[in-house]
Amino acid sequence: MVHSRIYSTRIAVLVALFSSLPSASLVAEQPEVTKVEFIVGDYLKAEGGATAIKDLPLLRPFGTDFDSRGTMYIVELEGGRVHRLKKDSQPEVISGDGSKSYSGDGGPVAKATYNGMHNIGITNDNRIFVSDTFNHCIREIDLDADTVTTVSGNGKTGFSGDGKAAKDAQYNYLMSISLTPTEDALLIADLKNARIRKLDLKSMKVSTVAGNGKNGIPKDGAVATESPLVDPRAVAQDSLGNIYILERNGHALRRVTPEGTITTVAGTGKKGFHDGPALVAQFGSPKHICVDEQNRVYIADDANGAIRCYDPETETVSTLLGRGFGDKKVRLNQPHGVTIEKGNLFACDTSNNRIFMLSLKN
Repeated sequence: MVHSRIYSTRIAVLVALFSSLPSASLVAEQPEVTKVEFIVGDYLKAEGGATAIKDLPLLRPFGTDFDSRGTMYIVELEGGRVHRLKKDSQPEVISGDGSKSYSGDGGPVAKATYNGMHNIGITNDNRIFVSDTFNHCIREIDLDADTVTTVSGNGKTGFSGDGKAAKDAQYNYLMSISLTPTEDALLIADLKNARIRKLDLKSMKVSTVAGNGKNGIPKDGAVATESPLVDPRAVAQDSLGNIYILERNGHALRRVTPEGTITTVAGTGKKGFHDGPALVAQFGSPKHICVDEQNRVYIADDANGAIRCYDPETETVSTLLGRGFGDKKVRLNQPHGVTIEKGNLFACDTSNNRIFMLSLKN
């Protein structure tokens, strides 16, 4: 209770401090969207277009990434399929049959099945990692060998395995995964264990980098591994070694420094929609993040139907797409799967079965 009063007081002071400042000065250095392009889909009938959601080739796309040749890969949450999308072509199913199941390890990629894939990460040497959420594991697709393998998680819910072989680790609804910038590790949002964990891709061992297993708002400046988390949904690391944690029901973005301390950097903790100074900005059940080369954090703000950006230099939050921003006609429905590729931002418009590319001016 004491911490909650301190947190509320800090927010109130910041609101008063920034309320008199011109809003343009706060977001002047934020990236600007110069073009919005449909990669899958088009304007919907509700947006004045002719496209019907049910006629699109994807079913609830939740994550995307690119291989070294620039080919996009897409995973579906309910659809249960992995798609490959080459330039100027239609999505091609390469794995998954649409069922909610677990099969195919060691066998052909086309025969594997999944259950609730949240997102995907691909290394520069084309190792494809999939967050197989409801199977409580991480799978690897090897297209050269034509195999799928479980690399971490024994499929049982629980918390164990830190310091031990990755295959023996236990998770409890591992959500989004992301590669570190050096690609030597995967960061894992272990939702119901209220922890962020790391899979070292060299030693193939798992460790915890944030969260103590309890649910709650972490105290600013506290040791990350000794702190509670509300509900970690997504995680990503910047080039400076900072680890960003997005919390859906916490309506906030938190940062773990290389020294291991945690701080809330954006969001009031209350659901809403507001741009401006980061600590008075509001989110609506945000679900996914990625980080660009300038260390800016892009946020898929689910309930607000928007793609947002946190700039650590200006400590501000702005909206890039949705709610009249970027393209006034576009109405996002539960966005997820934000990804940066060659300076462009890609985003899944999940419940509209679409994928966008946003060209950015820095």
